[in-house]
Amino acid sequence: MAARVRARLFFMFLLEVTMINAVIAAVGTMLVLSLSRVHVVIAIIVGALVGGLTGGLGIEATLKAFNGGLGGGATVALSYALLGAFAVAIAKSGLAHALADKALMLVDRQEASGGSHVKWLLIGLLWGVAIASQNILPIHIAFIPLLVPPLLYVLTKLQLDRRLIACVMTFGLITPYMFLPVGFGNIFLNQILLANVAKSGVDISQVNVTHAMGLPALGMVVGLLVAVFISYRKKRVYDLEKIERVEQVAVQYNPLTLLVAGLAIASAFIIQLWLDSMIIGALAGFLIFSVSGIVRWRETDDLFTEGMKMMAMIGFIMIASSGFAEVLKATGDVRSLVETSAAFIGHSRGVGALLMLLVGLLVTMGIGSSFSTVPILAAIFVPLCVQLGFSPLAIVCIVGTAGALGDAGSPASDSTLGPTSGLNIDGQHHHIWDTVVPTFLHYNIPLLVFGWVAAMTL
Repeated sequence: MAARVRARLFFMFLLEVTMINAVIAAVGTMLVLSLSRVHVVIAIIVGALVGGLTGGLGIEATLKAFNGGLGGGATVALSYALLGAFAVAIAKSGLAHALADKALMLVDRQEASGGSHVKWLLIGLLWGVAIASQNILPIHIAFIPLLVPPLLYVLTKLQLDRRLIACVMTFGLITPYMFLPVGFGNIFLNQILLANVAKSGVDISQVNVTHAMGLPALGMVVGLLVAVFISYRKKRVYDLEKIERVEQVAVQYNPLTLLVAGLAIASAFIIQLWLDSMIIGALAGFLIFSVSGIVRWRETDDLFTEGMKMMAMIGFIMIASSGFAEVLKATGDVRSLVETSAAFIGHSRGVGALLMLLVGLLVTMGIGSSFSTVPILAAIFVPLCVQLGFSPLAIVCIVGTAGALGDAGSPASDSTLGPTSGLNIDGQHHHIWDTVVPTFLHYNIPLLVFGWVAAMTL
């Protein structure tokens, strides 16, 4: 009887928040339009309008909030545009193509011997570089336009499913920062997660954040293994001619151009870490190419334009998503959603943990950044967790997992936009159906399950 009453209350809760909550209306609209193959930027704008109107802002206030938030994505967009120009310069030096040529030679040898080691070598390379981009050299998605396009011909010749590659790279872009307190992981785990939990009144002095996030991270590993060995293990055919039309297969290079390219990349990384500016780092790398003569001064305009065009889409989406997030915040319904779910939970730890994780999934998919989600969720969830009797370790786990949920599978997340920017240069990889949906299914579902188990056992 109690179960029946609880089920009825749950459906009433869903009905209530669906009818009045702007976050659900906005995110739901964006996702439905995106899945219907409406362009992501349009889906984000329409979703923001629906969310603002649902939240009672009115058309004028909605547009004002949206426009006010656009500046938040401008720095990231400019960074990616400069990285695009830097990537084109690297491609001109032939460094990435030298790597691709080496891989192509290995493919030819493999075909002669009947082995498959090159496939696993390339998967391992992209997986390792993606992980390094979060912890060792914190450059996030900047490596993708540098490395992936030249390798795309080789990947296509091997008939590797690009959805597999998207899952591999997304794993590397998310799991390290939610588990290892180094690089971006230090920012997320120590400066954001632990800091906000402590700010909400919980003693974290005895909390090992790696221990707290270990089981959720294991869920990500399970998702990766399913993607690699089950879902996308079969070969998939792509059109090689389309790649040849947009990506130069044969590029002239010599030891000098490769040396200059290596120097430019090293300088860009060092300056970025030193000044904490991706823009200055990319600019410095580009200048080295110009001074060396690999990129001629009269070619810089065309090269900059080409690079910006390559990264323009991801820049526009990031700018639009910043406006979208600002509208959600302006409605005040993010807090309302959290408080409504808290009111429903009552004294059930199991239901409480599940609802908190689901709300985190929804909010992160809307905002597009787990780094921005955690402070919003912690303010409400931490006191609720204390009331329900969760340990400090479990509280850190719940808030961290709730924040990380939705980073994979969000149309506006750089963890999905990044892989698409490299895999879709020839128009054969759809952002929603080939990156967003696969990463959502393979990572959010196991992360939700493992996060809930961790919350109940820690």
